[in-house]
Amino acid sequence: MPEENNVSPERTPGALGEIAREFLRLGFVAFGGAAAHFPMMEERFVQRKKWLSRERFLDLMGAASLLPGPSSTELAIYIGELRGGIAGLLIAGACFILPAAILVLGLAWAYVKFGSVSQVAGLLFGIKPVVIALIAQPMLNLARSALKSVPLMLLAAVVVIFALFGYPVLVLLLGAGAVWMLVTQGREMLRGGILFTGLGGLGASGAAGIVGTSSVFLYFLKVGAVLFGSGYVLLAVLRADLVVHRHWLSDAQLLDAIAVSQATPGPFFTVATFIGYVLRGWRGAVLGTIGMFAPAFAYVGMTAHILPKLRKSPFAGAFLDGVNAAAVALMAFVVWQFARATLLNLPAILIAAASVFLLFRYKVNSAWLVLGGAVTGILLRSLGWA
Repeated sequence: MPEENNVSPERTPGALGEIAREFLRLGFVAFGGAAAHFPMMEERFVQRKKWLSRERFLDLMGAASLLPGPSSTELAIYIGELRGGIAGLLIAGACFILPAAILVLGLAWAYVKFGSVSQVAGLLFGIKPVVIALIAQPMLNLARSALKSVPLMLLAAVVVIFALFGYPVLVLLLGAGAVWMLVTQGREMLRGGILFTGLGGLGASGAAGIVGTSSVFLYFLKVGAVLFGSGYVLLAVLRADLVVHRHWLSDAQLLDAIAVSQATPGPFFTVATFIGYVLRGWRGAVLGTIGMFAPAFAYVGMTAHILPKLRKSPFAGAFLDGVNAAAVALMAFVVWQFARATLLNLPAILIAAASVFLLFRYKVNSAWLVLGGAVTGILLRSLGWA
C-alpha cells in the first residue's frame, strides 16, 4: 500500500536526537500497557510528527503483536529503526524503557528498605481513568484505517467473540491473518498450490534452583525470547515459575511487583526490574531488565527490512490486513475490560469524564492529564474516597 502524501520516513541528520527526545517523553507518560501505547504512538508519530503513514504504522503494529516479548516496546524499536536505522532502533527502545526502569528501580529500593508501597493504590486509582481517555481518539483513527471494509469489520467482531471465550492472542492474530488471506487470495493460492503449516507454541517453564545474578538474567532472557501475549500472560507465567515452581517470590511480593509496574509509565515488562532488585539488588535489576528486553531488539533488527517486501506480496499483504484488523479488535477488547474494571465508582467516572473533556475540547497534553490524575488519586485515597 503506498505511503500517504507529506509523510516522510526518510532518515535525516539530527534524527537521532529527535528520536531520543520523543521516546524519552513517551516513556514518561505512556501509562496503561500496549493497548494504550499503540494509540499514543499513532497520535504522536503518524498524526503529529508524520514520521510514517497510518498504513505503515498498522503493519508495524501487527508485526510487533506477532513477535514474542513486549509488543509496545517492539513497536517503538520498529519506529526508531524506520527513522534512524540501527542507531535509531537502539535509541528508541532504550529511551522508551529507561524512564520506567528508573522509576521501578526507585520504588523497588523503597519497597525493600521500607517494606511498603502504600501510595501505589492511590496512583493507580487516579491514573487508570485518565488512560482510558487517552486511548479513545487515536484508537478510533486506527480502527478507521484497519477496518476499511465491512468484511474486515466482521472479522474484527469474530476476533472479539473468540477473545471473550479466552482464546490465546497469538492464535487469534495468526488465525485472522490466515482467514483474510484465504478470503482475498484463495483462488490464487489454490492455483499456486500454496500450503500452510502449523506453528508450535513456545512457553517459559520454571526449574528449581539457587537465585544467583546469572540465574535472574537467564530466566528473564528466556521469558523475553519466548513469551507471546500481553502483560496478563506474563503475570500467569511469572506466578507459575517464580512463586509456584522456583519459590523465588511469595504471592504478596509478586502482587507488589505488579502494582508498581502498573503505577509507572512505559512497558509493563519492567516488572523484571522490580523482581530483579528484590532478588539480587541493583545488579539483579539491571540484568533482569536487559534479559527481558534484549530479545525484542534482536527480533526487530532481524525483521525490520523484511516487512516492506512482505507488504508488496498480495498474499503477505492480505495476511497483514487480517492481523491488523485482529490487533485493533483485541486492543478494543482490552480497553473495554480495562474500563469495566476501572470505572466502578463516581470519582473514577468523574476523572475519566474530565480527562475526555480536557483532551477533546482543549487538547491538553497527556503528561499533564496523567500528573493530574495521579495527584487526584493520591488525594482521594488520603481522604478515604478511593
